[in-house]
Amino acid sequence: MSQLPQKDPPRSHPAECSHSQLSSMESLSMDGFWMEVEQIQQRDERKAEDGSGSEGRLPEEGEIESQWLQDTGLSGLLGGLGLDSHPRRLLSTLTQTQVAAVCRRLEIYNRSARRRHKAPVRDVRDIFGGFNSGEMSSENGDSGMKWTQLSSGTPKSPPAAAKPEGLQAQAGREEVFHMDSAYSEQAVLLLQRGGPPLGSTCTWSQGALPKFRIPKGRLGLTRTGDLSLEDMKKIHALALIEFTALCDVLGLELKRSKAGKRKATETRLFGVSLEALLEADRKTLPSTQVPLVLQALLSCLEKRGLDTEGILRVPGSQARVKGLEQKLERDFYTGLFRWEEVRHNDASDLLKRFIRELPTPLLTAEYLPAFAVVPNIPHLKQRLQALHLLILVLPEPNRNALKALLEFLRKVVAREQSNKMTLWNVSTVMAPNLFLHRGQPPKLSKGKEKQLAEGAAEVVQMMVHYQDLLWTVASFLVAQVRKVNDSSSRRPQLCDGGLKTWLRRIHADRDKAGDRPEATPKVAKIQVAWPIKDPLEVPLTPSTKVAHVLRQFTECLSPGLQGQQGSEDKNSLLPRRSVNSANTVLYEIGGNISEHRLDPDTYLLDLYRANPLGQWVIKQPHLSPGL
Repeated sequence: MSQLPQKDPPRSHPAECSHSQLSSMESLSMDGFWMEVEQIQQRDERKAEDGSGSEGRLPEEGEIESQWLQDTGLSGLLGGLGLDSHPRRLLSTLTQTQVAAVCRRLEIYNRSARRRHKAPVRDVRDIFGGFNSGEMSSENGDSGMKWTQLSSGTPKSPPAAAKPEGLQAQAGREEVFHMDSAYSEQAVLLLQRGGPPLGSTCTWSQGALPKFRIPKGRLGLTRTGDLSLEDMKKIHALALIEFTALCDVLGLELKRSKAGKRKATETRLFGVSLEALLEADRKTLPSTQVPLVLQALLSCLEKRGLDTEGILRVPGSQARVKGLEQKLERDFYTGLFRWEEVRHNDASDLLKRFIRELPTPLLTAEYLPAFAVVPNIPHLKQRLQALHLLILVLPEPNRNALKALLEFLRKVVAREQSNKMTLWNVSTVMAPNLFLHRGQPPKLSKGKEKQLAEGAAEVVQMMVHYQDLLWTVASFLVAQVRKVNDSSSRRPQLCDGGLKTWLRRIHADRDKAGDRPEATPKVAKIQVAWPIKDPLEVPLTPSTKVAHVLRQFTECLSPGLQGQQGSEDKNSLLPRRSVNSANTVLYEIGGNISEHRLDPDTYLLDLYRANPLGQWVIKQPHLSPGL
């Protein structure tokens, strides 16, 4: 195993914002991190020289940009023959800062390709030369999302920022976290204004983290589990473009690792990829979203370990843990493993070992360096914006497993009075298991170990504390997905003079479409997958919400109303039974969205205007074990 970082003596931090935003007390309380590192080093970890290739390598010049364009669905830009329909649809939705991020990656790739004497690639001017600034409707609200002119013109500045307040005032105040406009566009406006974000904090203590509130627009909020897999793939691409654009605006250099090849493992649980575990679990439970062994470990600790003093921090017996791992490998799927005999600290060691032994890091080899960059951002709100986008970029198995882990860690912190594990304690203990994959640190220059430790603990602290915010899909990203799906019905001719002309026409059509008045129905017909035969008719008024529809539906099926209904109503229903509104969900299906589980606070008239071709269907929610 390569040498693990050594504990540095405490260093004082300058008064102004620096890499670490920790208070002096927290800066001195990194003992949990270093103790965890030492325990990892002492345990029976696999050696680095076993040829497993677990550490990623840094890609060569141009390789990062090529992979980035593939991950964002824009690999067609690398060819010289033109674009297929999907990249065209995606390009038509981008904001000005996002366009700048794409252009920069293309330019870097072009320079690299010319040096390597590869085939010529498309010039960025041929792609974006005629791409003028415009306005794109946001998912929530009528003001829309303005494309900021980066090179010319002076946009309207928002009101001047208030002067920063003291930590105690910030800790007790609830701040607004806007998701209706692109974060990179918000950052540009803040830079042009020359002031910090409203309510930004440069330093905080573990008890002074401010609260953030996401304002609900007329279309409600969207969570990561509310969209179909098809649309979440588009969210992934758009979030990666937006994260890159935000880092460009903030002047952050992004490095990306490439996962190394690993030998196949002979084990069934530990050291097995999340995808392989899910494939095996779904043979028994097809809707499984989080590996069953991870669910079992978390459940064991939740049921009997949350009140144990020093849970996660105090290690178990190394010999017992090794024996339990072998028993799990042998008996887990047969149901013979006896969880009631597992001691709390041994279970926490098994949990941390499972995370470390994943073939690739839970935060992924590709994006782990990006997570490590987050603490370099000077303001808390922008750090959260970057972290939010990175969560959306993670592959679905990793994101679901991380969600389950963070929910458990929040429960640990909630029992702080009995288990003596504060948010900071939990963060410093879990950070090495998430950032030092398989106990091995990344290659660092001398003196960077303490910086890595504090930054990693800070990222874990933010993920645990702000997890409700992180699992929300920003409304500006949902709006962009709608635009991508909207334009999918268009079939532009590839011989129309090039992409430049097509882009002009797309945005001209969009502006014209926004000017046409549309007849709005006064009654909405809502399909019911179960148990009503005919559609449910609901008055479509400015005040009609999804919650009103679900309430009307459950009241319609209530046995107490049976004697009050006419014969026609009785004939239209299956045998009556009580229905809990929590077991029914209204979905938006079709039009410019694949499938979208609606927030109860969504206003249906606004939703109709956003997606007039969509259908609304009441059905039972998808049950996903582990989420």
